[in-house]
Amino acid sequence: MRTLSDMWIMAKRSLRHTTRSLDTVITVVLTPIAILLLFNYVFGGALGVQTGSIAYIDFIAAGVIIMTVGSGIAYAALRLSMDLQKGIIGRFRTMPVATSSVLSGQALSSTLSSLFSSALVLVVAFVVGFRPTGGLEAWLWFTGLLTLFTLATTWMAMFFGLLAKTPEGAGAFAYILLLLVFLSPAFVPTDTMTPLLRGFAENQPITPIVETMRSLLMTGTPGDAAGAALAWSLGILVVFYTLALSVYRRKEPVPIAA
Repeated sequence: MRTLSDMWIMAKRSLRHTTRSLDTVITVVLTPIAILLLFNYVFGGALGVQTGSIAYIDFIAAGVIIMTVGSGIAYAALRLSMDLQKGIIGRFRTMPVATSSVLSGQALSSTLSSLFSSALVLVVAFVVGFRPTGGLEAWLWFTGLLTLFTLATTWMAMFFGLLAKTPEGAGAFAYILLLLVFLSPAFVPTDTMTPLLRGFAENQPITPIVETMRSLLMTGTPGDAAGAALAWSLGILVVFYTLALSVYRRKEPVPIAA
């Protein structure tokens, strides 16, 4: 119980930092909304013809949600790196708190803020015409997969935040995640890509996650890619949770500035 209590205290601290930072609100919330509107209204006319009978806003919603998560975890890595550089993490390690609660609290706050941002993006999507047909069960599965993927990539952010030499470089790994979103069926079907890109797009981790989320929302069923989506999400979570805690326990604390 003490570990959970300590984790929640750390999470509340991180959430306060998030809500008080205008830069964070712009990065985590407004940017994904702007991307949604940009693709729907600027590129939708040209790209929408490639999605067949599916309205373009319905096609891209899942991909934009993944991009929202990517923006959120980039900030989480930045926040952790800043705390490390300022010596705040070192101070926490001298206090009577559970060792894992410092990272777990940061991961929990990042996951919660990313899920909240995703909900706001969905609200805007509904306003501009998003019309999913999945029922309550499909929405529950969608929420579960989104939470699992967000938690997995958040622990990836914790790992890179611990390794980064500077706060500026901490969130750079998120650009790779965002690139994978563009090289997936998030915005256009893979069969419209060149053979080389199509081969890559159909065999990278973001693709089954996007396809499963879209299928849950638009058909009410998980589709054929659900197994791969769960496997990738669980694998990323286990690997980076283990790596992040290992690096954290071995990392020498930075003395807090006087």
